[in-house]
Amino acid sequence: MSIYVTKSFMPPLKEYNKYVAGIFERGMLTNQGPLVEELQTKLAGYLGVENFHYVTNGTIALQLALAALDINEGEVITTPFTYVATTSSILWQRCKPVFVDIEPDNFTIDVNKIESAITPKTRAIMAVHVFGYACDVDKIEQIAKKHNLRVIFDAAHAFGTKYNGRSLLSYGDISTCSFHATKLFHTVEGGACVVRDKSVSDKLDLQKRFGHYYDTHYMLGINAKQSEFHAAMGLANFPYINDIIAARKHICDMYDNLLNGIVKRPKHQDGLEYNYAYYPVVFNSEEELLRVFDALHAIDVYPRRYFWPSLNKLPYVDGGLCPVSEDISSRIACLPLYVGLDDETVKTISETIKMVCKK
Repeated sequence: MSIYVTKSFMPPLKEYNKYVAGIFERGMLTNQGPLVEELQTKLAGYLGVENFHYVTNGTIALQLALAALDINEGEVITTPFTYVATTSSILWQRCKPVFVDIEPDNFTIDVNKIESAITPKTRAIMAVHVFGYACDVDKIEQIAKKHNLRVIFDAAHAFGTKYNGRSLLSYGDISTCSFHATKLFHTVEGGACVVRDKSVSDKLDLQKRFGHYYDTHYMLGINAKQSEFHAAMGLANFPYINDIIAARKHICDMYDNLLNGIVKRPKHQDGLEYNYAYYPVVFNSEEELLRVFDALHAIDVYPRRYFWPSLNKLPYVDGGLCPVSEDISSRIACLPLYVGLDDETVKTISETIKMVCKK
């Protein structure tokens, strides 16, 4: 059986079907149905946040965040080391991404380089909690306040992560999350916005449903409403969140023990309660990474190059130079990590990596 980098957690079918039966009985499939409302309430409570909006996916969540903060022109400072959706959302809103290089220990945006990238056209900072590790949220907030900028945190990887006792989704003007099928908590497709200011939250709520309530139209909007079937998957998965995180921690601890001294790992951050979203490893060179991939593919194991290439190298942006991101992106990969990955497979993957790297 092939082992891929991730595998979606699936709740017991009878528990999902219980919610689906209710959907069929009510006949309400979308437009802020009761399951969507229930899931929003439960997730906001679990995370300890307010002004929580469950939307169709993590990319539209970023676009809504920009729109709700009136960022539809100018420059947005961001990171080149993330999934392309972060950059795409900025471009889609007709803004220019300005890439600031990353720091080498946790691969998040280097806060010491942000101010030199600020220009009169800068409107916001969109930073990413890469692999669930926290950006320097306090420093970013200080810089933003000093220069009158908005802060959006792409927290797609940070569901369940806490920093200094608070959910990472509680920081910034708006934080966004992804509930894509590859995430530790998923609703097949889905995302969320957590909004600090209630007036901005109300505006985003309008924008996510075409900009109108019933027949009264207030503003330009888009369809970011989520369906009852997606909410049903979220509600069926919800009781297992802590079990999912615990199972992933067990696998990560095994990798840590077996690969200690073989590969580089992100540095542990003080005050961070981690969610074990991914297991990234950095090799000595791209050539070593590719040799490891060949060896793992030979035994039907398929890690992924998260994130490659560095986004400042995209052919449709003027990204400048980001040497740390370019270097790390050429040497980093995420190893298989999901509920149900057995100990023997983790050992086999680790021994294969050790065999290649020791050569």
